[in-house]
Amino acid sequence: MDVHVRDLRSFLAVADERHVTRAAQRLFVSQPALSRQIRALEQHLRTPLFVRGPSGVALTPAGRLLQDHARRVVAAWDEAQAAVAAAVTARARVLVVGLTISVGRGLLPVATRAFQERHPDVRVELRQAGFGDATAGLADGDADLAFCWLPLPPDAGVRHRVLFTEPRMVALPVDHRLTARTEVSVEDLLDEPFLALPESAGPLRSFWLGEDARGGRPARVAAVVHGPEEVVEALGRGLGVALISGGNAEIYRRPEFVVRPVRGLAPAHLAVVWREGDGRGRVQDFVRSCAAAAAASAAGPGAA
Repeated sequence: MDVHVRDLRSFLAVADERHVTRAAQRLFVSQPALSRQIRALEQHLRTPLFVRGPSGVALTPAGRLLQDHARRVVAAWDEAQAAVAAAVTARARVLVVGLTISVGRGLLPVATRAFQERHPDVRVELRQAGFGDATAGLADGDADLAFCWLPLPPDAGVRHRVLFTEPRMVALPVDHRLTARTEVSVEDLLDEPFLALPESAGPLRSFWLGEDARGGRPARVAAVVHGPEEVVEALGRGLGVALISGGNAEIYRRPEFVVRPVRGLAPAHLAVVWREGDGRGRVQDFVRSCAAAAAASAAGPGAA
C-alpha cells in the first residue's frame, strides 16, 4: 500500500507538536484515529518513527530522516495543487475556439464582440488545428467549440449549428487546361489528380474529394495536404486540383491558382460545433453569437 500525502501531513503535525493530542486538535481529527494512522505508517515503513513518553513523543532517527523528505513531498504537492488550481481558474476565463481554416466572412469579429458584451471577463482564444482533425480540437479537449465543415465523424460526440452554406468550387493551377472555361462539371474532374485531406479527417476527406458525386469512381490522390498553405503550395506546383468552398475561395485568393464553379456538386456547410452535453452558459452564448453574426452577414451590410 502506498503512503498518501495525508499520512505525511499527519506525521509532520505530530513531529511539530511533539504531542499526539495537540496534533489531533490541529488536524481536527480524534486522537485515537491519529494514533492508528501513525502506527499504520510505522508498520508500512517497518520502523518506529516516534518514541512515546509521559509528556509527549520524540522523533527516532528514522523519524528525523523521514521528516525532511516528508516536508519536501508535502510542499511539492501543495505547489502542484496551486499550479493546477491557477490553470483551472485561468482556463475558466478563456474560451478556446478551434478551426482548421480561416472563417472569414466577417463572422468572428462580430460574434466575438457580441459574446464579450455578455462575458467581459472571458477571453476568446483561437487555436489552429490541422486538416487531419475533423473536430478542430474538440475530440481531444483542446477546444471548447470549433468551426468545422460537415460532415462530422459519426462517433465524434458533438452537436453543431450550420452557419453558412456555400457552393463547392474547384481550385485549378493557373496553367490548367480547364481555366479556359467559366464553369466545369463533375465529369470534367473525374480523371484529375486531387489534393486530399489526411485519412484521419474521416468522411470530410471523401467530401472534399467530391466522392459523393463521382458515381462510385474513386478520386486520384496526387498529394495529401495538412493545412491551407500546403494547398496553395501544391496548387502552385501544379500537383493537382482541389475542391474549395466559395467563401474560402475569396479568403485564400492567390496568384498560384484560379477558381471555377462546378456543376453537379452539393454545397458545403460550415458549422459551429460543441461537445454533446456541454451546457455551459458561455459555450451556448458563443453559439448564439455566431448564429446571429452569420444571419446578419447573410442579410447583407444594410441589415438591422
